[in-house]
Amino acid sequence: MHLVDVLARDSFTASFEFFPPKNEAGWDSFFTTITDFGKLRPSFVSVTYGAGGSTRQFTHDLVVRIGKEAGLDAMPHLTCVNHSAQDIDRILSRYAEAGVSNILALRGDLPSGTTALTSDYSYASDLVQAVRAFAQSGRHPDPRGFGIAVAGYPEGHPQTPNTLVQMDHLKAKCDAGADLIISQLFFDNHAFYDWRERCELAGIKTPILAGIMPITTVTGLKRMAELAGGTKFPAALLRAVRRAQDDADAVSRVGIHWATEQCRDLLDHGVRGIHFYTLNRSDATRKIYENLGVSSTDALRL
Repeated sequence: MHLVDVLARDSFTASFEFFPPKNEAGWDSFFTTITDFGKLRPSFVSVTYGAGGSTRQFTHDLVVRIGKEAGLDAMPHLTCVNHSAQDIDRILSRYAEAGVSNILALRGDLPSGTTALTSDYSYASDLVQAVRAFAQSGRHPDPRGFGIAVAGYPEGHPQTPNTLVQMDHLKAKCDAGADLIISQLFFDNHAFYDWRERCELAGIKTPILAGIMPITTVTGLKRMAELAGGTKFPAALLRAVRRAQDDADAVSRVGIHWATEQCRDLLDHGVRGIHFYTLNRSDATRKIYENLGVSSTDALRL
């Protein structure tokens, strides 16, 4: 289902992000877990794309398989790092032939050990324009072409410390044709609300989803700090994790409680939707739903 139609159908969206398993055993385990995610009835799901397109084939296969076997609307991430215009056109053609409706367009991370960007597209806004132009070729079964989501950074992007320039980049992506903004993960809702207001001041009217990732381990917290450069961890959260750090179950409970309170507050402040970074694990997301007093997104949509 095209993103425009998803947003028209659901006054509130709940969505999940997955990453492609690295081996056959991982695929079997993942599709056992996805049954649990399916019970939560997400508006859509997304599938990540490794640095420089390193999981290109896995991403494509997982998106197609999720649609066929799990009956979920799956949106692949697509990056322009290390891809030519011809590469992007071929990838879009394959997704169109497979009946994929939406794309999450990203500039993407450089592969480890690489310092130079090799691409026909320098910015995500260039990629958005290319995806939007694909509709004009008539090669997508939907005459509107792909629905397009893009990323937003409530607490800043490490490669663009100037927040005014950063907002210009987001506005350029929206002006190029983005249908939806999905935020980077954050742990301080005030930072998200301030950023949302700044988006409004910049004239951005594209719907914004809040990205939430519950902390489940101390190792995971440190990994998040590496992956999501610029994301701040409130002192109250760090104190709670430190108190529980010798008990793995207690750390998980702290993380789930914090994420639950974030989601409750976001709902109270009229967020358009929540995008859960799941790490392919359903337990934490399911517990957040239970803590919010809902069993599926049907209740969240009311």
